[in-house]
Amino acid sequence: MRFSTSASSMRSSAIRELMSLASKPDIISFSGGMPNNDLLPVQEIDEIYNSLSPAVKKQALQYGPTGGYPPFLESLKGFLKEKGLPVEDNGLIVTTGSMQAISILSKIFIDPGDRVITEYPAFIGAISAFKSFQADFETISLDDDGANIQELENILNSSKPLPKFVYVTPYFHNPAGILYSKQRRQELMQALKGHDVILIEDDAYGELYFDEKDKELTVPIKATGPETVPICYTSSFSKYIGPGLRIGWLLAPNEIIEKCDLAKQSLDACTSTLSQVLAHEFLVQNRLPDYLAKLRKAYKKRSELMLEALDAVMPEGVTWTRPKGGFYIWVTLPEQLNAMDILKKTIDKGAVFVVGNTFDPLGERNNCMRISFCNTPEDKIAHGVELVAESIKSFL
Repeated sequence: MRFSTSASSMRSSAIRELMSLASKPDIISFSGGMPNNDLLPVQEIDEIYNSLSPAVKKQALQYGPTGGYPPFLESLKGFLKEKGLPVEDNGLIVTTGSMQAISILSKIFIDPGDRVITEYPAFIGAISAFKSFQADFETISLDDDGANIQELENILNSSKPLPKFVYVTPYFHNPAGILYSKQRRQELMQALKGHDVILIEDDAYGELYFDEKDKELTVPIKATGPETVPICYTSSFSKYIGPGLRIGWLLAPNEIIEKCDLAKQSLDACTSTLSQVLAHEFLVQNRLPDYLAKLRKAYKKRSELMLEALDAVMPEGVTWTRPKGGFYIWVTLPEQLNAMDILKKTIDKGAVFVVGNTFDPLGERNNCMRISFCNTPEDKIAHGVELVAESIKSFL
């Protein structure tokens, strides 16, 4: 088969491959980044659909505008305005999940060999999208406050051609679980000022803060004042209302949205109108605030259970992040250990996680792992962590 060079660079996500294991009833899974099934708003969605008029139901089953179902665009703008985002000065497009927004941005900006800057570790979906358009990667490390600004400045000020964009996930990072500090976000924007580089701000988890005091740290960079560089803000309802809706969006300068609209026309014509109708009603019926409050409480408890288990059983030399929201904890092993060896032994014991090199754009560093607490039964979290710890200890 004479596949394109783009297809040759595609790789299956290790997370997808692990999902078949995670579905086995006897496996304790820390691998998936999906909302907990028992927390999905099934009753609310039933009530919303049953309340729709026959005319709206017919409209929901029809094609819609590529940019989005007009009533949902308006209610979405209201939701984004509450976050302080400049919806009047930017274009907004509804996408089939925020993953599609990232893919479309890749499609309109990346030529083969173009450089892009990502964090390390980075969201595997974004890595895959950038790779599919044959980007070259530059990576910047993370600490508890966010991206390493000195490393970013070194890349921007090098003699190489400027990267097309910088991709960051500042709010309950996937996979690192961290939350950027206010100062680090300001330093990021200052470092980008004066460079012809776009910032992609990916915000899939920002509403899932555990404590009210941390809410102010989830205000998007795009909402904090005049843009010294163009910011493309992506988000979705996948981690809140449910990934099956496939509802995401992109808020960006109008000239970028115009190109994105054209690119989306060749991908899927439009995002599901039915999903947009349901999401619209979820917003206008004001169901989201109470529902999010329930999610925050549930995921905070799960995070605490996992952190307690890690504190109790992990050997010396192993460290981990302490998330203030989201789904994930990033575990760092002693450098001589390989997370893939530990994963194989852990699977034999009855648990599964995701190895670190899955989230490395260069595919090299593998003494880390992502363990997610979002979808594991609460009564199995401690035992699963114990199995992981036993596997680690066997290699020390």
